[in-house]
Amino acid sequence: MRQHDLLSPRRPLRRFGSAALVGVLSVAVLSGCAADELRGNASTGWLPPAVTENGEVVTNLWIGAWIAALAVGALVWGLVGWCVVAYRRRRDDTELPVQLRYNIPIEILYTVVPIFMVVVLFYYTARDESTLVDTSQEPDVTINVVGKQWSWDFNYVEDEVHEVGAQAILTGEPGAPETVPTLFLPVGERVEFVLTARDVIHSFWVPAFLQKMDMIPGRVNAFQVVTTQEGTFKGKCAELCGTYHSQMLFNVKVVPRAEYDQHIADLRAKGQTGLLNNTLNREELMNDPDPVSDDIDGGN
Repeated sequence: MRQHDLLSPRRPLRRFGSAALVGVLSVAVLSGCAADELRGNASTGWLPPAVTENGEVVTNLWIGAWIAALAVGALVWGLVGWCVVAYRRRRDDTELPVQLRYNIPIEILYTVVPIFMVVVLFYYTARDESTLVDTSQEPDVTINVVGKQWSWDFNYVEDEVHEVGAQAILTGEPGAPETVPTLFLPVGERVEFVLTARDVIHSFWVPAFLQKMDMIPGRVNAFQVVTTQEGTFKGKCAELCGTYHSQMLFNVKVVPRAEYDQHIADLRAKGQTGLLNNTLNREELMNDPDPVSDDIDGGN
């Protein structure tokens, strides 16, 4: 091999092209393997289809931001292309073009326009964020979600029953989803999630909701959703919380009110009445035969 072959720019370009091709194929394969509930399309900006009213707010903001970004990109690339064509060097050019130190109108333009774009984006983001975290309305159902290493407990506050979750057993065999706790929600009703954590920081995330929120020890966070679609959806922890973070999973079932009431009755029939105390740690749970409290804040 000749020395100039090693220095040829074609070899890095070939490597870059191969890496890009592998990346594109990987994305295509992974997107094809995604769960049905997470498959979006052009109408949702390839986000998962929203199953809550808040999810529709997120989708609209996402699509609007992309439209604005594509419009700005088209304008910039159009101007670049125009400059390349209009001011290309011609064969009869023998002198350098006029050199300018500055152009006040242009400098003002490319300072003011980006500031205007940031202000507009900030306005719509702040507006929608205030909608997503608004808890001023009276909920139909209040659920205290308790994060723990590495599972979830659910306190159904109005009905004073609870669900105790255990860590997922991921063996690769069928049936793993049945080993994780399931959160039941009534369709078409306003649900308030009161989020607390027993040990470390967790994050409550149902991808189909297009919304998540951190769970911080010693702090109570909350948000509300109005479910719009029945179905079974996956939930997980979105904050790295230790060795088995990847196995901190749960299911969400959005069902008609009659089926929701039946689930509450089933929990009561099993003796899972009262609300689990939020201050319990793992040692106390193992040593206390009756880890139930009527205070979702653990008496704080």
